[in-house]
Amino acid sequence: MDLLNTLVDKGLRRELPTREEALAVLATSDDELLEVVAAAGKVRRHWFGRRVKLNYLVNLKSGLCPEDCSYCSQRLGSKADILKYTWLKPEEASKAAAAGVAGGAKRVCLVASGRGPTDRDVERVSKTIEAIKEGNEGVEVCACLGLLSDGQAERLRSAGADAYNHNLNTSEATYGDITTTHTYADRVDTVNKAHAAGLSACSGLIAGMGESDEDLVDVVFALRELDPDSVPVNFLIPFEGTPLAQEWNLTPQRALRILAMVRFVCPDVEVRLAGGREVHLRTLQPLALHLANSIFLGDYLTSEGQAGKADLEMLADAGFEVEGAGTTTLPEHRVDAAAAGGCGTGGGCGSGDVCGTSAEAGAPAEGDAAAPGARPDLVAVRRRGAGTDLAPNA
Repeated sequence: MDLLNTLVDKGLRRELPTREEALAVLATSDDELLEVVAAAGKVRRHWFGRRVKLNYLVNLKSGLCPEDCSYCSQRLGSKADILKYTWLKPEEASKAAAAGVAGGAKRVCLVASGRGPTDRDVERVSKTIEAIKEGNEGVEVCACLGLLSDGQAERLRSAGADAYNHNLNTSEATYGDITTTHTYADRVDTVNKAHAAGLSACSGLIAGMGESDEDLVDVVFALRELDPDSVPVNFLIPFEGTPLAQEWNLTPQRALRILAMVRFVCPDVEVRLAGGREVHLRTLQPLALHLANSIFLGDYLTSEGQAGKADLEMLADAGFEVEGAGTTTLPEHRVDAAAAGGCGTGGGCGSGDVCGTSAEAGAPAEGDAAAPGARPDLVAVRRRGAGTDLAPNA
């Protein structure tokens, strides 16, 4: 296919595809899917080989968020039956992080619900970062705390944070339909603050919220312009208690095409297979590893993920290898840019959103029919790990 040959050539040169080419990837048929995956896989292997970076989430503060993000289980007014607790103590967070590191995670992502941290919150998280780094030699730490005020990114960097995550989530044109309590511009500003502070910027999207192909291309092109080191791709899990409870419109094939488009537009960044992979990719998850070079190990913020042992077996069976702590994630040219004052040294996080996109997909309300392809049986609300007395899944 001429389109795919062109996109591979551009990806190897880090050349931006046209919007028409990106849209054409999303418009390919299921019969062409393996060709699309194979082509994007060439670009992925050129920049990252067969390495897969493992990341581990620690939910520092769960639920009770004042923001109204339509996709989030922790949003204002959410009726989702998720864990709700206030800030974990540094030693509790460090213990939770150690479980992920023991399971092979190279990076720990610290996430807290809320609009953004107060200065007191930044101090609290700084102590947590210090505790995690003291107890886990060589671990990378990414913070995901919401909108940042002036000076807060610098304080997190001084405390030892390596990266900061804040997702754009959807296109600028449709952002107001998803969230009203903050703006798309607010999110862009926070990503720029992370960049300016010398943190590795991480910013991604959520697919499956009813957006058009044009919206998906818009947000991925916007991410390319922001130039984060990592781009997490989340797939919405619709669940009871949120406005998007009936948005079951993704298929495994559609999810793979989205990942391929992201890889072609952002060829040399860490593309993270993030929240919702188990629900929407299902048995095709191994194919997604030919497109993404990073995943989360174990559970998410408010939902349980695939067993950590199963994740590792999947990687091995598909012929991939876990990226070691001594290996630099990003290609050399991006590392050199970081040393010159650009992006950080790789990674980032993406857990679905600041408040936790990945949550239980409940059964349809009484009288409603389940949308085609809906599989709420695949996801359960997290009841273990951080904020509980039960051992984590790592």
